[in-house]
Amino acid sequence: MLDSFLARVVSFCARFFLPIIVLVLVAATAAGIYAERHFAVNTDVSRLLSPNLPWRQREEAYRKAFPQQSDSIIAVIDGPIPEYTGLAAAALVDKLKTNTARFRSVRNLTGDPFFARNALLFLDNDQLKDRLSKIGRAAPLLRVLAPDRTLRGLASTLSASLKGLQAGQYKLDDMTGPLTMAADTLDEILAGHDTAFSWTKLLNGGTVKPEESRQLIEIVPVLDYSALEPGKAATTAVRQAAEDVGLSKTYQAQLRLTGPVPISDDEFSSLQNGAALNGILSALIVIGILWLALRSWRTVLAVAVTVAAGLAMTAAVGLLMVGALNPISIAFAVLFVGLGADFAIQYSVRYRAERHELGELTPSLIAAAGDVGKPLTLAAAAAAAGFFSFLPTAYEGLAELGLIAGCGMLIAFVVSLINRSSSSRDITPT
Repeated sequence: MLDSFLARVVSFCARFFLPIIVLVLVAATAAGIYAERHFAVNTDVSRLLSPNLPWRQREEAYRKAFPQQSDSIIAVIDGPIPEYTGLAAAALVDKLKTNTARFRSVRNLTGDPFFARNALLFLDNDQLKDRLSKIGRAAPLLRVLAPDRTLRGLASTLSASLKGLQAGQYKLDDMTGPLTMAADTLDEILAGHDTAFSWTKLLNGGTVKPEESRQLIEIVPVLDYSALEPGKAATTAVRQAAEDVGLSKTYQAQLRLTGPVPISDDEFSSLQNGAALNGILSALIVIGILWLALRSWRTVLAVAVTVAAGLAMTAAVGLLMVGALNPISIAFAVLFVGLGADFAIQYSVRYRAERHELGELTPSLIAAAGDVGKPLTLAAAAAAAGFFSFLPTAYEGLAELGLIAGCGMLIAFVVSLINRSSSSRDITPT
């Protein structure tokens, strides 16, 4: 029954080859237009697993309660002195908070009020004793500076320190560092350079560790999962905000972005690196394999058109079924090209062998269908069944791949049989 059915299908396609070719090309064009207009990729990897799983529901509740754990951007600001980085971070936070369309929340981790009030609690005993000792010795000067933290207040503080030196409260060596720092700062200002007097540096004895001049800002962005890089718009907005507040010019600070969102975007953006070149090379390799198997450019062209038409149809059917592809299901295209080309090669090779023996077109096509029709039907059914076996899994990303690829195998089989039977018209054996 199968042999008879395939023979009738092949005979019909050979007899009405022109209308069938036109019909297939029109269908492929319509499918391509639909796929182009409705093409979408959901890059939210958390959606690859079924949301109905109990542990996934708990995970989703946790993510909603603590979005910064998985959907955050960490802005790292480094500058010459802590005072500059603190001002830079405050300016950037204020700027980002106004952009509610791009950011859900913005928080200065380093300048958090809790840590500002309780910073001494996070020092070890030796550091704490040293810091308290320095603050105690500087207490008289701090009482002079606290009411007036301007240049006038600084001058009054230095004057008080000299009186304390004369009274024997300080040693001359104790004043060397502060006076040197004050002189260097004034020299830089008089030279027209942007500079500031660092009280943190003074308190540390003239040195500042890199981590003391670093500010961390936690940003929870609004992600666009329809884009290949969901957080690109947000990271671009952060960099633009840094430029608007003059992060580098005004505060001499440097901005770096890290965290789950930028790292994930970098991984997705790597898919685009060399994509055009890789696609061209892959197409040339497939065409080379077709040439080695078929040794006829017209046959190779027919197979290429068949595979392209089937791919367009599969893409349209897949988008119609799932709405948006995911990072796994998008691999259906590679599977279709490989297996779809294999179906076309097997049928074309058998047709050429029959054409050498029989010499006539239609009998050769029917004989080829009789020889490879059953094996190809079995292969297509087995491949489709293998892909459809992914459907019961809770791994929805893989299940969608199985659904699209399984339908693609059936489309590849039908298109290869019909289109190859029609496009073999007037191809003579070589």
